[in-house]
Amino acid sequence: MSLRATIKSLSKTMDDMGITEIDFDRRYLFGLINKRIHLSKQSVVAASGVLEPASAVAAQEAKPEITGHALKSPMVGVVYLAGEPGAAPFVKVGSTVHAGDTVALVEAMKTFNPIKSDVDGRVKKILVADGAAVEFDQPLVIIE
Repeated sequence: MSLRATIKSLSKTMDDMGITEIDFDRRYLFGLINKRIHLSKQSVVAASGVLEPASAVAAQEAKPEITGHALKSPMVGVVYLAGEPGAAPFVKVGSTVHAGDTVALVEAMKTFNPIKSDVDGRVKKILVADGAAVEFDQPLVIIE
């Protein structure tokens, strides 16, 4: 099967299964030449005459109304709500925090970065799960 036919077949399978991304790796000449192809499909939804990715539309619809001070992640990584597995979490809903208190850790590039509160207050809501991947500027905790 040619590479073009393989990609067409994969594209049809992706459509049928609802898959949006796939990495395809093919080796030539006993592994000396490597071709890596990343296929990505975004479904598009028309909203008010403007085309936007479906994921952006879903994020706008699902975004909860946040009241209070949102403590945001300063980096992309994995968030941990406790200092080590099995330990008590840094904060719980209803906990009182002071500016400078550690409320979470974000692991990025094998480094654990403490996320410290920048305000005094009470934890109203924890918006992330322990061990979840977080994006830059994603709200982690709401403090009132």
